[in-house]
Amino acid sequence: MSDAHGQLLDATIQHLEELKSRGVRHVAVAPETLRALAQPPAAKSQISNPKSQMDKAAAQAPSSQSAIGNRQSPISAPAAEQATLLALPGEMPALDPRPSTLDKVAAFAALHERALACVKCPHLASSRKNVAFGVGSIDAQLMFIGEAPGADEDEQGEPFVGKAGQLLTKIIQATGLKRADVYIANILKCRPDTPGQSAGNRKPTSDEMATCIPYLHEQIDLIRPKVIVALGATAVDGLLGKTLGITKLRGTWKTYRGTPLMPTYHPAYLLRNQAMSEKRKVWEDMLAVMEKLGMPISEKQRNYFLKA
Repeated sequence: MSDAHGQLLDATIQHLEELKSRGVRHVAVAPETLRALAQPPAAKSQISNPKSQMDKAAAQAPSSQSAIGNRQSPISAPAAEQATLLALPGEMPALDPRPSTLDKVAAFAALHERALACVKCPHLASSRKNVAFGVGSIDAQLMFIGEAPGADEDEQGEPFVGKAGQLLTKIIQATGLKRADVYIANILKCRPDTPGQSAGNRKPTSDEMATCIPYLHEQIDLIRPKVIVALGATAVDGLLGKTLGITKLRGTWKTYRGTPLMPTYHPAYLLRNQAMSEKRKVWEDMLAVMEKLGMPISEKQRNYFLKA
């Protein structure tokens, strides 16, 4: 590596680290800059100031306002015309070019078909009635992830439709959104089998979640939510690995596949524990999610589940 090229690389890394320290997660780089970087070192030396190149590209990058906060629209311009997003050190690389609406719909349909036909877990495939793939907007900025379908979900082929799902819908509506505005999925798409049991559910095993989670990863990568909410201890363990436990972890921001993740209690827990204090904990987590999304929060919303 030439001295000039080494200095360029050092300056670029330093600039990216400075941006990361200010909370910037991605930078836009113009296609011509990337083409120049692909040239031999002698040609690269023509880019004398990487900071100015990046700043210029960022200023030229297309932008549009979304319904929630100021997130850049995932389909704001043709992919060929968009600047490429580069992940900062320690972040997952951005997935560009962004698919067109038709490409995204087609990709989701193909993924859905693959999940419906999946028999990677023969014991689950043989006992399921339906695959509960996911439900909601594929352009959602907010995504909820649970552990696995229950009896109601297996019957209807949709996640979170039983009593816990009805409570989740009420929580979503309390934020000012509709169920159709968000995307809801589970790590496991099939109901865990319960041999010898006429009722009840069981937790999915680590192996079952590891086998099924690639479908969830593709869902996340296609939707590209701005925030993920992990519902319950099993879902959190399946996404983040063994942790401190949901009691200590809930309410603290984590990152999953480059996306902010908020762990909180599963709605089923609130059905078992009706204490106002526990409801308030979940609502505080949702207030943090609303703030992260740039959603307006009324005084009434801030005071939900507070004792008079």
